[in-house]
Amino acid sequence: MSHYNVLNGYKLVATLLLLWFAFSAADKHTDPSHAAQHQEQTAHSSVGLDELVIVIQSQRNSYHARRGGQRKVEILQQAATLGQGVPVIILLHELSEYEGVWSILPALPLLSASYGRQASWFFFIEEETTVTLAAVLQVLSRYQVQEEWFLGRRLHDNEASIIHHYAFSEDPISFGYPDPAAGWALSAPLLQRLAERLQHENLKSDFTIDLKHEIALYIWEEGNGPKLTAVPEFCTEQRDDCATTFTTYLPNCGDPVLKKDVFVAVKTCRKFHSERVPVVKATWEKDAGLLEYYSDVPDASIPTISLGVPNTERGHCGKTFAILRRFLSQTLPKADWLLIVDDDTLISLPRLRRLLRCYDPTEAVILGERYGYGLVQKGYSYSTGGAGMVLSRTAVSRLLSSGCSCYSDDAPDDMVLGRCFTALRVPITHSPLFHQARPNDYPETLISMHQAISFHKHWNINPVAVYRDWLQDAQPRDEL
Repeated sequence: MSHYNVLNGYKLVATLLLLWFAFSAADKHTDPSHAAQHQEQTAHSSVGLDELVIVIQSQRNSYHARRGGQRKVEILQQAATLGQGVPVIILLHELSEYEGVWSILPALPLLSASYGRQASWFFFIEEETTVTLAAVLQVLSRYQVQEEWFLGRRLHDNEASIIHHYAFSEDPISFGYPDPAAGWALSAPLLQRLAERLQHENLKSDFTIDLKHEIALYIWEEGNGPKLTAVPEFCTEQRDDCATTFTTYLPNCGDPVLKKDVFVAVKTCRKFHSERVPVVKATWEKDAGLLEYYSDVPDASIPTISLGVPNTERGHCGKTFAILRRFLSQTLPKADWLLIVDDDTLISLPRLRRLLRCYDPTEAVILGERYGYGLVQKGYSYSTGGAGMVLSRTAVSRLLSSGCSCYSDDAPDDMVLGRCFTALRVPITHSPLFHQARPNDYPETLISMHQAISFHKHWNINPVAVYRDWLQDAQPRDEL
């Protein structure tokens, strides 16, 4: 055999070996991100609008129910213009009489039973998420609907966070969870399997604290389920290729409510008079029209008011219920709204007053950052105390006239209020602008687009700097 033929023979063998290794590597899919990229390149499954279930994460409060209804009408009008079928559109608060479906996991069995057979995708959006249906279908068509997919705009922690129980503390960036404002999607096979899991499996925690992170953890199933696949077309800022965009969590409902319409109650105690109260006075106290400090001892230098309830180390239920009774008494000016905060809460009162214009004070409203307890087992929701709890006068009146009360002075006040309002069928209204923790406990990409209303805790931060950087408007308006 000539040298030329031998050389060609070696080239042929080498080529065949390279092809074999390439196909072998492609078949293994050991890297989930590689698998997702490969799947996107090869899958072109056509998705029709009638295979899509859009879940608008609406709330029962009248303002939010109205906004959710408006979003539904807009999407249906868009579908009619496209002429490619009609998606199923669900307002989450109408899916069940049970208030806890806001935490999504209790809603999955209901969604599976009602729509699991005909749907290929379940797409979850916020009330203010704008959807371009044609672009959404184009995105979803990249993924094989027979497989399990969890799609969204990827968020991650930059450092271990207390609100995520310090999960993935060695490498916080490694775990992704969806930005609800951009929308997120589950393929039907994944949703159905999750619904079945929920029928026979207890959750590891009774608490729902950060919904988006906890859903991603449940889906991931300690590595046995899919991770979130990042979709660049799910957006919160407008771009030409976006399938979704988002406006704001601080809507413009008109002029802010007046200062005299919001009464501010600050809970403090003797040991924090010289440590925390000066921070309040140096930051946001000036924006309050009506404000009182409530302590276990009177202190004329602040001044504080003692309500006759001793300080407790755990919860402050006794003090909070005393504040509620004082709010309705003839002692104070009659205000539409009551804000209860801790002495280490940082808050923007001008932004809060803008937000409150959206709500009807004659309706029973309790507003703040919503957590849940035992929601998969028909538990209850509550507004976290550290982030600030806002109650309408009507809500306070209904609560106190119901006879619901603390089981002890040191019971957790926010959870007791949540249990009471659940019994009264008064929904806890959520705003992502309230925060139970510090700014660095949240992804900066998430909170940087928010006009935050509150943060909580002075631990390892300069609270005055946090207020200035995150809560103080550059050019505050002169408001009464």
